Amino acid sequence: MYKNYKNYKNLVLITGLLALIVVALGAYTRLSDAGLGCPDWPGCYGFLTVPKHEADIALATQSYPDMMFETAKAWKEMIHRYFAGALGLLILGLFVLAFLKRQYPTTPVKLPLALLLLVVFQAALGMWTVTMNLQPLIVMGHLLGGFSILSLITLLYLRLTAKPIMGGDSGAKRYFGLSLVALSVLIIQIALGGWLAANYAAPHCSGLPLCNYAQPFSLSSVFQLPLEHSNYEFGVLSQQARMSIHLLHRIWALVTCIVLALIMWKIYSQAYSKKIKNCVVSVLLVLLCQISLGLILVHWHIPLGVALAHNLMAAILLLSMVRLCYYLKSRT
Repeated sequence: MYKNYKNYKNLVLITGLLALIVVALGAYTRLSDAGLGCPDWPGCYGFLTVPKHEADIALATQSYPDMMFETAKAWKEMIHRYFAGALGLLILGLFVLAFLKRQYPTTPVKLPLALLLLVVFQAALGMWTVTMNLQPLIVMGHLLGGFSILSLITLLYLRLTAKPIMGGDSGAKRYFGLSLVALSVLIIQIALGGWLAANYAAPHCSGLPLCNYAQPFSLSSVFQLPLEHSNYEFGVLSQQARMSIHLLHRIWALVTCIVLALIMWKIYSQAYSKKIKNCVVSVLLVLLCQISLGLILVHWHIPLGVALAHNLMAAILLLSMVRLCYYLKSRT
């Protein structure tokens, strides 16, 4: 029994690490403009893998005359899909094992079920991302879906491994509601970042702290939903709209920093336990890294490696907040 339980925990951990890799590969695919490296789904130009023989490539280009076949971009997209497919199988395995062991209270079933449903929906979003030619709303939803899967796997791992804090922590426990406020503010910021990426708005605000462009900020254009375009690659919104999207992401980043810093300080100052204090310090350290990466990203004109790190750090910041909220709710 114990051995099976330990193996299940290890499987959850492996699934979480794979989910993080899939999120990184998805960001890399998007940032390197390879989102349409394969114009169909789940294959690539009608093949299970990237066509490599001349006859296959000729057939692929003939089948999709409006697309430019690029081997490197096609491989980036397909490697992301292979890893995502493996993640889906692991999550299916987690649910099957949890269902078979459902009589044991230590093995939750609802979380693996939620994960399975979410990964199915995420696969559908992945398909629509391609078939709808990078429609921004779908692209943003796909990004948020990846982050949600990561968060649920983290919650599952905490359910299996986190131990109650000895003596509880009544000083910190009453701030669980505030921690949810901080989490909500952070999720909005991540969604704004996804909207920015989906609309290719990163290069449209190059100054610090404000944009160099003289066009006025337009809040109404930020939430403008581009529709009825045949292809959304490289963005279809006006320069003013994309500059406003980028600027709002920065403004909300400032709000996020202030809210998180104040709430973390409040929880840290009232907490008795070392565990809660460590969780708070983790959030603040990751937040500091994320701010630094954001500034470097603008100052160095969006190098791919820094942009990728900025994406990953957002995911790690989210997981740090999920961990803090979990301990405040269930282990104090």
